[in-house]
Amino acid sequence: MQKFNYYSPTRIVFGAGTRNDIGSLIKEFGVKKVAVIFGGSSAKKSGLLDLVEENLKSEGIDVLLLGGVVPNPLLSKAKEMTKESVKFGAEFVLAVGGGSVIDTAKFVAIGVANPDTDIEEFFFQRKKVERSLPTGSILTIAAAGSETSDSAVLTDDVTGSCIKKGINTDFNRCRFAIMDPELTYSLPKYQIGAGAADIFMHTSERYFTNILGNHLTDELAEGLFRDIIKFGPKAVKNPTDYEAMSEVMWCGSVSHVGLTGLGSKGDTPRDGDWSCHQLGMALSSLFDSTHGATLSAIWASWANYVKDENISRFAGFARKVYGVAEADDKKAADIGIERTVEYFKSVGMPVSLHELLNREVSEKDCEDLAINCSYNKSRSIGSFKSLDYNDMYNIYMAAR
Repeated sequence: MQKFNYYSPTRIVFGAGTRNDIGSLIKEFGVKKVAVIFGGSSAKKSGLLDLVEENLKSEGIDVLLLGGVVPNPLLSKAKEMTKESVKFGAEFVLAVGGGSVIDTAKFVAIGVANPDTDIEEFFFQRKKVERSLPTGSILTIAAAGSETSDSAVLTDDVTGSCIKKGINTDFNRCRFAIMDPELTYSLPKYQIGAGAADIFMHTSERYFTNILGNHLTDELAEGLFRDIIKFGPKAVKNPTDYEAMSEVMWCGSVSHVGLTGLGSKGDTPRDGDWSCHQLGMALSSLFDSTHGATLSAIWASWANYVKDENISRFAGFARKVYGVAEADDKKAADIGIERTVEYFKSVGMPVSLHELLNREVSEKDCEDLAINCSYNKSRSIGSFKSLDYNDMYNIYMAAR
C-alpha cells in the first residue's frame, strides 16, 4: 500500500425498518429546528415524509418541508431553499431522497451556516467552505453515493454558464445515513439501472489510475465490480428482491466513500481519473440526461480511447472482474471493455449517444459538448490520460 489519509465519519444505519430511527438519531444533536429537503411527490405519496415529520415532532423538533429538487439539481433551487431555511432558523438539514436531494441539502447546509455569503461563491469555488450545518440523509435511491461522500454537485442555471460541477469538502459529509432498502422498492426500473451504472462508474473512475501498488484497494474495487455486476441486473428485474436491492444500496455507498481509491505516492492523491463523470456532466447539462445513463453511454468510447496508456490495467480488470482467461493483454482488455458494455445493457442503460438521446447526434452536438466539458477550451480533464478539448470531441464523436 502507498500512503493515504482517510476520513469517513458518516454513521450508517442499514436495514429494513431503519427509517423509524430518524427521530432518535436527530435528537442526539440537540437541535430544535430541522429543514427537510426532498424531491417530488413520491416521498409524500409513499408516506415517508409524514413518518419523518411525525417522528421529529414527537421529539419536540420543528420541521420545515422543502420540496421540488429535480434530477440534475439546480443552483437556483438550492439558493431558494437556503433563504427559506435561514428564515426558519434551521439548525440541521435532513435530505430525504437520492443524490440530487442530498447534494442540494449539502449546499443548503453550507448556505445557512454562511448567511451573509451567496452560495454561488462556494459553487464557483471563489470562497472556501469553512463551516456548515450538520446534515443527515434517508436514502431512497441507490446510485450517487452522496450519503457517504464529501462531494456535492449542482447545475448552474443562474449565471447562464449551464455548467454542472461540484465541490469537495469534509463539511459535506453526512453525520448519518439511514439506508432502508425497502424504500427503493417503488423505483422505476430505469432509475435502478441508472443507479447501478453510476455505482459501477464511481469505482471505475478510481480504479483506472496511474498510481498502482495498492493491492488491497484493488481487491476491494474488483469485489465491488463483481457484486454490482451480479446484483444490478437482479434488482432491475425484480425491484422487490431485498437481497439484490440491499446489495446495490450498500455498493452505492462503498463505491463513493473512498475505500476503492485509497493509496497515493508522495503528496499526489490516488483520486482516480473522473473523465467519464466530466464528459457525462456535460451531457446532463446540455441535454438534461439521467446521470448514470450518460456514463454508460460514454464509457466504452473513453476506454477504447485511453486503454493504450496502460493496457495491462485494462487486461487485469478483465481477468479479475470477469474471469477472462485470454493471455494476450490487448485481447483481454478488449474483452473486458465489451463485457462492461454488456453489463450496462443488462441493466437497461444506453451504450451510445444516439441511444441516450434517442436521436442522431451531429458533429455540432459533439463540438458543443466538448466546449461545455472543457469550459470553453480552458481546461483538460483526467489523469489516466489527460484529455483536452480535441480529445473530448473525439470521444464524443466515437460514442455517437
